[in-house]
Amino acid sequence: MSLEISAAARDALDGWIEHEKALNGASDNTLKAYRADVLGFLAFLTGHSGSTSGVAALQRVTLGDMRAWMAHERGRGVAARSLARSLSAMKSFFRWLGARHGFEPTAVLSARAPRFQKKLPRPLAEDAARAMIDTVELQSRTSWIAARDAAVLTLLYGCGLRISEALGLTGRDAPLPDTLRIRGKGGKERLVPVLPAARAAVDAYAALCPHDLSAAAPLFRGSRGGPLNARQIARVMEAARMQLGLPATATPHAMRHSFATHLLNAGGDLRAIQELLGHASLSTTQAYTAVDTARLMEVYDRAHPKARG
Repeated sequence: MSLEISAAARDALDGWIEHEKALNGASDNTLKAYRADVLGFLAFLTGHSGSTSGVAALQRVTLGDMRAWMAHERGRGVAARSLARSLSAMKSFFRWLGARHGFEPTAVLSARAPRFQKKLPRPLAEDAARAMIDTVELQSRTSWIAARDAAVLTLLYGCGLRISEALGLTGRDAPLPDTLRIRGKGGKERLVPVLPAARAAVDAYAALCPHDLSAAAPLFRGSRGGPLNARQIARVMEAARMQLGLPATATPHAMRHSFATHLLNAGGDLRAIQELLGHASLSTTQAYTAVDTARLMEVYDRAHPKARG
């Protein structure tokens, strides 16, 4: 992307990215998205104002500029959800920039994100989650691959791991310990208890796997011995859900949603589940659990019986 951006503006962007990485623990993928969002805005501003986007120009950004940028983004097909994320990044950047250069970025901070319908996760029913694991194991005629796919899904459902976290395990993690130390989004670590079923599934896979599961190598392997791709797990789940008559929402991530919801339904504490999932915000965990308000109040009453009089 060729942009007329002043050295000062580029330094400011680099400084903000370093700030987000050091203080907020943002992941590399998040930082890459942030940089692209701000660079995209600077490109628009250069064309919109007809001048180089330096720090001085950024201090003069108006609410009209922000609205014009959002209209431009929507016009080129950017979804409301993606635009809201970009605006959030812009506000964070300008808030940091204003503190550094002594100005109040009122116009940027007052810009309203477009409305969009949040899609709540759809967990599987308990019997459907178990059936998914069993049916996935039937998709391959190769015994070690069948055991591998069942082991991955058991980790997603039994331990609440993200697919990237499960595929990030190495040979040194097998046999699974009583507690896994997982490095999640933003490099944040959490401890996750391992159920006997998850340990047994991984043991069964490791015993059949024809590839050398050395300590530093990926635990889960593709058919040719390389690291297993998340897309392969998604594909085998697609085949299984068609056999089971489950909706398209029955994805690897839905197994993680199911872990949280079923744990809460069994009387689990919402904050404990938040820790197990590695969520920074309790509201994210509430969305994951897909439990209605009455059920949440029931859990709250059990924990705080005197709080509601």
